[in-house]
Amino acid sequence: MSTENEGNPVPPAPSAPPVPVDTPAPSAHVAPEGGAPTTPLPPTPSSAPGAPEHDLLHSGHAPTYASAGAPQGPGYAATGADHPQGPASPGSAPDAAWPPPPPATPAYADGGGAGPGTGWGDSYQQQPAHPHKSGSGRGGLIAAILVAALVAGGLGGGLGYTLAKDNDDNSGSTTVSASTSGGDVKRDAGTVAGVAAKAVPSTVTIEAESTSGEGGTGTGFVFDTQGHIVTNNHVVADALDGGKLTATFPNGKKYDAEVVGHAQGYDVAVIKLKNPPSDLKPLTLGDSDKVAVGDSTIAIGAPFGLSNTVTTGIISAKNRPVASSDGTGSNASYMSALQTDASINPGNSGGPLLDAQGNVIGINSAIQSTGSGGLGGTSQSGSIGLGFAIPINQAKYVAQQLIKTGKPVYAKIGASVSLEDASGGAKISEQGAGSSDAVEAGGPAADAGLKPGDVITKLDDHVIDSGPTLIGEIWTHKPGDKVTITYERGGKSHTVDLTLGSRQGDS
Repeated sequence: MSTENEGNPVPPAPSAPPVPVDTPAPSAHVAPEGGAPTTPLPPTPSSAPGAPEHDLLHSGHAPTYASAGAPQGPGYAATGADHPQGPASPGSAPDAAWPPPPPATPAYADGGGAGPGTGWGDSYQQQPAHPHKSGSGRGGLIAAILVAALVAGGLGGGLGYTLAKDNDDNSGSTTVSASTSGGDVKRDAGTVAGVAAKAVPSTVTIEAESTSGEGGTGTGFVFDTQGHIVTNNHVVADALDGGKLTATFPNGKKYDAEVVGHAQGYDVAVIKLKNPPSDLKPLTLGDSDKVAVGDSTIAIGAPFGLSNTVTTGIISAKNRPVASSDGTGSNASYMSALQTDASINPGNSGGPLLDAQGNVIGINSAIQSTGSGGLGGTSQSGSIGLGFAIPINQAKYVAQQLIKTGKPVYAKIGASVSLEDASGGAKISEQGAGSSDAVEAGGPAADAGLKPGDVITKLDDHVIDSGPTLIGEIWTHKPGDKVTITYERGGKSHTVDLTLGSRQGDS
């Protein structure tokens, strides 16, 4: 904030009184006795400069992962691993218009304007001179009055000069400076800066490299004090089957790591640091079910390899059905995602999405992109304000299963559904994968009376518009949960309750 001189006006100097009419007109200067010339009086301004005014500045296509460099699927670009890392884009030059130049110093602040020896703030000092022998009474009175007027003007100008000099500390500027530097400011825990200061040290940049040397970069965060790091499956995929995996903290310390377990369908993975430090601070996990549209969000990650980047936004939508692909067309992930407009880019994958208090509410996984290049494309695109995160309630359950058994557990209804784009619901297929039955005998769907050709339109209160939407919604639940299915058969709507079954592993 810059403030010009804050309303300390210089009082106007009184004008000299008019000279009496009968005063003889001055002639050429007459040297007084002793030969010393009389110093002429300087002209008196009619008023002092005025004080300056105040100037206060005051789902149609399957998305690819949010992985930097991963092959991109249609519609969604992945935000996770840079494949490979590209050079960071040069930053833009600072705006030359900020900070603004200091306001001009008022003319009177440094002695003012009429020339040396006659400016405001310099009281006039008359040289001693002998008085004339004739007419010295009235002439002396006039001179005394003029000197008094100048002295009064000098006091007013001097006062303004002193105040101006005190305000700008002899710098020629009236900009007001903070008493402390930015590093000394105490930031509240609820501010973005406060949240970032606490959360960034518990995030890592993950580098995964395959046995052939290919790989990329993603993000993860500390899950517990034992050295477990949660991230996306597609971030660590290159390091599976004998590859190399490292995790680097913001302080520059790098640790080798190994994959504890990964869930391709959930797009969640857990890695563990080898010889982890003893001072690990896990991030606090929030409750993604209680998140509301409009809540503030903070994303931390390594977009395009730029580690420890913090961006902000809001929750734009909840329960957004997202089907993301690894680019091969064979490995798809399904989620009922949190949508955010916080800037998420390739390299952000696996990083935490935080609420305003710094609690993890999601794992950044995918972005909608305008230039993903189609299914299997290799181009990378940046954020357009449509990012998607796996809700932390789901990710927490998956991570705990991976730590416990090394394998994911999926909830299921026991029926195969069409994965084609649709708007009317999820249609149970006429035949399952590998010529198996579409409705598993003895499974939850069969027990509930569902048949091939039925179209599921709702699961509990959530509208189902396609097969991927149904899968993503089922996977937000745990095996054994009871749900209500609404379906259509022969043009009529039916409702049935069923208990979700379970499937272990990705196969």
